[in-house]
Amino acid sequence: MTVLLFASTPALAQTEADTRVEWNRAVQPFTVVGNVHFVGVAGLGAYLITTPEGHILIDGGLPESAPRIIQSIRDLGFDPADVRILLNTHAHLDHAGGLSEIQAVTGARIMASEGDRGALERGRHHGLTNYGTWWFPPVRVDEIVADGQVVELGGVRLTAIVTPGHTAGCTNWSLPVEDRGRNLTVLFFCSASIGGNLLVGNSEYPNIVDDYRQTFERLAQIEADVVLANHPDIADLFERRERLMAGDDEAFVDPSALGAITETFRQAFEAGLERQTRDAQP
Repeated sequence: MTVLLFASTPALAQTEADTRVEWNRAVQPFTVVGNVHFVGVAGLGAYLITTPEGHILIDGGLPESAPRIIQSIRDLGFDPADVRILLNTHAHLDHAGGLSEIQAVTGARIMASEGDRGALERGRHHGLTNYGTWWFPPVRVDEIVADGQVVELGGVRLTAIVTPGHTAGCTNWSLPVEDRGRNLTVLFFCSASIGGNLLVGNSEYPNIVDDYRQTFERLAQIEADVVLANHPDIADLFERRERLMAGDDEAFVDPSALGAITETFRQAFEAGLERQTRDAQP
């Protein structure tokens, strides 16, 4: 996964600009399973969950992603004004940046974890990083969601699974879905990557290492048939879509995916912690 950096030199600034353009490239929205639809952009996931009583949207991409997400909702035949609830996986620019505009267009209520509420309302992620600060348009959080709490709308029941580390309030959302006569569990995966976080000497987030390790333990116990990530490449979203379009009804069903993703991030975390610890030594 590419890491978006806020650069301090012209060359790095151009790399950041190019990354944002590529991530925000428009792609065709599509139905993943059941009433779950991808409405994001090339490098950033956003997911619409439709119900007879209105809809739920998870994540808002970059600030410049908001118009494309709104248009994708329309392209699927849904009215953005029917979006009632906005959820966020975590309070970083590339997943929360578009929430302010989407909230203004839809009038939806934003529900978020306590750990990320401050970051969302300040428009600045919590914790020190090696790339500086990611600023984004702040939003009004209408309701705090606790770990294990169920968000319900129109018969849909999403359960919050808070796994801090990547951010202090990183939130996965688990959803039972019926698809083609099957009962599936969909997990909207937050993240467990280092993502530039300082693991050593992080005065804003001193318990970050313990949080990461507890998160890896918890993720290893979670079962999910379908994993949808806020960066599509993490769970091979577009490759699986090609298989779906080719007639493979099981393209998105992979109970082993979450374990493999978790282990990849765990190994990267341990290597990163070792490296940062070594670099911090006098």
